[in-house]
Amino acid sequence: MALSNMTLVNETMRAVVWQGNPYNVAVVDLPMPTIINQSDAIVRMSRAAICGSDLHIYRGTNEGMPAPFGLGHEGVGYISAIGAGVGSLQVGDPVIVPFPVDQGHLHADLTSSMYAGYGNGGDIGGTQAEYLRVPFADNGLIPIPSLEYTNSTTNKSTSLINDYVMLSDIFATGWTSLDYAGFQPGDTVAVFGAGPVGLMAAYSAILRGASNVYSVDYVQDRLDLAKSIGAIPINFQHADPVEQILNLEPNGVSRSVDAVGYEQVNRNLTVQSDIIINNMLAVTSTGGGLGTVGVYNHQSNDTATAPRASTVHTDIKLSLSDFFFGEYKWEAGPSDPIELAPKLVHLVASGKARPGFIVSDVINIEEAPDAYARFERHEATKVVIAFD
Repeated sequence: MALSNMTLVNETMRAVVWQGNPYNVAVVDLPMPTIINQSDAIVRMSRAAICGSDLHIYRGTNEGMPAPFGLGHEGVGYISAIGAGVGSLQVGDPVIVPFPVDQGHLHADLTSSMYAGYGNGGDIGGTQAEYLRVPFADNGLIPIPSLEYTNSTTNKSTSLINDYVMLSDIFATGWTSLDYAGFQPGDTVAVFGAGPVGLMAAYSAILRGASNVYSVDYVQDRLDLAKSIGAIPINFQHADPVEQILNLEPNGVSRSVDAVGYEQVNRNLTVQSDIIINNMLAVTSTGGGLGTVGVYNHQSNDTATAPRASTVHTDIKLSLSDFFFGEYKWEAGPSDPIELAPKLVHLVASGKARPGFIVSDVINIEEAPDAYARFERHEATKVVIAFD
């Protein structure tokens, strides 16, 4: 088995692969990637993370490219080879691999997915592998301050590496959710979902000067982690989350965030794709803002690429009169980690932000199938695969 544009060579690497079976991933040998275009770089991965978006693929609900394909779109590593056209990077440089694939000046449509260029099908593989080919590397990688590499990494440098992994996607995505909602310092914020993205949204709100941040979920470990960073935990299984928040904020919150997406669940833990938007509208004050960064896939009957496609329901009823008279502003979409990189890299490098606090498990690649299963069962908050 090989990804189609990886030139076959004698050497192989280990990679996590989606083979088309719901709730199942495999660790297999794939051909090592090689330089194909002069603007390419090969990254030797140091760390890669499992993202909530990967779970959509894992569950078989993500309409995309036919299996098999390599998984993962978050990670950091070191440049191991560069094409002749790469001008800003050198072999040995530590880099963050952001989830969007830079398309180059010709807009070559290297990926069919705007929110997960790597690890979502197509020809470029995923970050959950020992090596990765990065097209248009000058613009498609984020340089980071030097990380000394040793075979026995210290706890401090391991923590810092994990911090930088979060800049691939979820820290930028949590930060962007607040921008979408129109956040200003002093605002009150309700974040629906305390998975990795939701925790990053709550953490970003606290870093940016929110007066109160409410973290809504039902998994107690996640809520405990939210509380540890200064958020107010709201368990929606205990009582209506809107009532809980309005008891503390009678006029509603200034901003609300959806950090879950289309596989969100209601109080009975049944998938209900409109529960969060209705709660956001009910809890946000007049003139407030809403930000959605949780992924919403198209409804589809494409069981070839998404075996459980029929379970996806994203059409909802929305009262436009309530929206109009609420004077709301609502923005949604993916983030742009490359645009945010100067700000977020500085926050980590200066020690002002430590987004790696959410990492619960650091594993080797052979443990990935079990880690996916535990992440699916909410027994892990954030899993990082270590290749060093």
